[in-house]
Amino acid sequence: MAPAGRGGGGRGGAGARALRWLLLGAVACARASEHFPPLSLLKPEAPAAGGCAQPGDWADQYPAECESSFLNFHESDCEPRGSPSCDSLLSLNTEKILSQAKSIAEQKRFPFATDNDSTNEELAVAYVLIGSGLYDEAIRHFSTMLQILSPLGRINEAVNDLTKAIQLQPSARLYRHRGTLYFISEDYATAHEDFQQSLELNRNQPTAMLYKGLTFFHRGLLKEAIEAFKEALKQKVDFIDAYKSLGQAYRELGNFEAATESFQKALLLNQNHVQTLQLRGLLLYHHGSLHEALQNFKRCLQLEPYNDVCQYMKGLSHVAMGQFYEGIKAQTKVMLNDPLPGQKASPEYLKVKYLREYSRYLHAHLDTPLTEYSVDLDLPGSFKDHWAKTLPFLLEDYEEQPGLQPHIKDVLHQNFDSYNPDVQELICVADRLGSLMQYETPGFLPNKRIHRAMGLAALEVMQAVQRTWTNSKVRMSGRTRLMQWRDMFDIAVKWRRIADPDQPVLWLDQMPARSLSRGFNNHINLIRGQVINMRYLEYFEKILHFIKDRILVYHGANNPEALLEVREALEKVHKVEDLLPVMKQFNTKTKDGFTVNTKVPSLKDEGKDLDGFTITITGDKVGNILFSVETQTTEERTQLYHAEIDALYKDLTAKGKVLILSSEFGEVDAVCNLILSLVYYFYNLMPLSRGSSVIAYSVIVGALMASGKEVAGRIPKGKLVDFEAMTAPGSEAFSKIAKSWMNLKSISPSYKTLPSVSETFPTLRSIIEVLNTDSAPRCVKKL
Repeated sequence: MAPAGRGGGGRGGAGARALRWLLLGAVACARASEHFPPLSLLKPEAPAAGGCAQPGDWADQYPAECESSFLNFHESDCEPRGSPSCDSLLSLNTEKILSQAKSIAEQKRFPFATDNDSTNEELAVAYVLIGSGLYDEAIRHFSTMLQILSPLGRINEAVNDLTKAIQLQPSARLYRHRGTLYFISEDYATAHEDFQQSLELNRNQPTAMLYKGLTFFHRGLLKEAIEAFKEALKQKVDFIDAYKSLGQAYRELGNFEAATESFQKALLLNQNHVQTLQLRGLLLYHHGSLHEALQNFKRCLQLEPYNDVCQYMKGLSHVAMGQFYEGIKAQTKVMLNDPLPGQKASPEYLKVKYLREYSRYLHAHLDTPLTEYSVDLDLPGSFKDHWAKTLPFLLEDYEEQPGLQPHIKDVLHQNFDSYNPDVQELICVADRLGSLMQYETPGFLPNKRIHRAMGLAALEVMQAVQRTWTNSKVRMSGRTRLMQWRDMFDIAVKWRRIADPDQPVLWLDQMPARSLSRGFNNHINLIRGQVINMRYLEYFEKILHFIKDRILVYHGANNPEALLEVREALEKVHKVEDLLPVMKQFNTKTKDGFTVNTKVPSLKDEGKDLDGFTITITGDKVGNILFSVETQTTEERTQLYHAEIDALYKDLTAKGKVLILSSEFGEVDAVCNLILSLVYYFYNLMPLSRGSSVIAYSVIVGALMASGKEVAGRIPKGKLVDFEAMTAPGSEAFSKIAKSWMNLKSISPSYKTLPSVSETFPTLRSIIEVLNTDSAPRCVKKL
């Protein structure tokens, strides 16, 4: 069969009609059980070497023969010793079937022939299977074809035909098949209902149970998904797809150990399972275990050389570890894998040109002091703008970065023991501080590389702020001067960039003027259709109450006679999804949705407000909603926030200088509040394209240590510091909330004797070396 997405226009019309009629005919004829390949979270894999699936790959309740690429078996409705019979499920001469199909396809000797040769061959295979009485195999073949045709808008017709078949004779297999089509359409709730119906008619269906779990997974209901995947494994202990999906669910929960265990069990069943190798590699990369991740990507590419994800991640892992020659070689391979005409480019293909250019830039600056150059000033504005927005690499008059220079060698591995004891202590302290910045919320995987980077950032901020409070100057971007607030944040930006070069951590006000004039949006979907963003679930109720208050204020000013009725209606609303009907009922201007804007009170100009973020709720005719928040970074808005932060930083510097000469509690508390207030405005401004949250928190930790206070507490489960700031009524409220979990204590005197971070790690090479080194055995003993 031709790969999905590579056919011509003939597939959308006659091919779809033929498929639907053939499907109904095959369903009517079929009496044996029917089974469909599970929808994976990634693209389908090629069969194992030799054309046969490895043991456990497609394993079922019966021994399967070697199958062709279009006959992939997973499970059956039948019982091993019951009725209907499981005997002789497949006894095919694949070569003969393909030969017959090719012959009738060339001659178009069948109904509903199309103008597309690939579609005709697929339809011809289906006719040969039906003509041979192999109805189950034909239906499985149709299932694959439906996945190809569904993007062309024919899926509703197929669903209607299946609904008619269910009305005539409901069965577990028909419900499961219709559920699969709903799943492809991203109607996960309806798909869940069909899979549940299928399981009620026949509970012993591990694939249907897997599908049920996937309907939970894609709606963000991770705990429910995990239970369903575990149930599928009870029914089929060697179910690789269930282990793989279970690993993904644990990864989304942020449970590294459980995810690793699930992927390992899948690979014990089949060590060549490409999807699991890819997923485990991604898990390890985002855990900060780059060397281990690289081994998985390399193995993945041995089995599937044109896998864009594994090739891209191989290149990224090499570059992150300072191995630029191998990294850029892998990136170039992704660039050469152009999408076919009509085929959508993969995310990796879209990103790889930016990564290659950035990799070349980093390599050229490996040994240049970090104080002598600036990524934001050096990279072209159009490049930064397109990279941050993940736009296609279509840049006019762009001059490529110089190629790799032979005299600049790659970064070599640095053993932890090669650092002197003081530097080892510095690294261990950084690891501990960084771990305190971890979010205990679904979707945030602990990343030991990020922990170390941001711990070292906090220590460097502490040392830089202390020097500033004693009137010392700093060197930034090739200039020596008194430190400003942006310099303080730039320290953290530097460490965050280097820890993971995949993400463009860029100052938005340094983007081209044209981009800023249009507004640069930081957009977060909280609910999209049936998909819930579990990261922000803790804040749904808080945002709901805010929206209700704003609605009441609006009606109080513009529709006072209906205020009581509006209030009563809002009291019955307990979910964001139920707000839109209320707005439509009482506001004729509300058609498809509405927006609510938050305000941030000014400290500089009392009584004035700054624009916060915008909440948007829209809906479609079938009841799906989009619930999102975004901040719009315009030049005017940026200047207003900068004025607030400038005033606070000036006050902070003055009080910090007094604090250096005094140890009174009142001074320390005032400095602490100023630090938190300054960062409150930074969070609401959202001035970076990525990474604002952890960058700002590392500045909090570092500046507090400069004032003599150390953060000892962890961020509470479910809490996100940036959203705490964005949803707080003011800077004072945010300070109070943050201090409630920080558990501030007096800083350890040993911190004063730690080596200078900027002098110990003055270059990109030295920073990559320290991020690569493994400190675990030694730091555990020290802490």
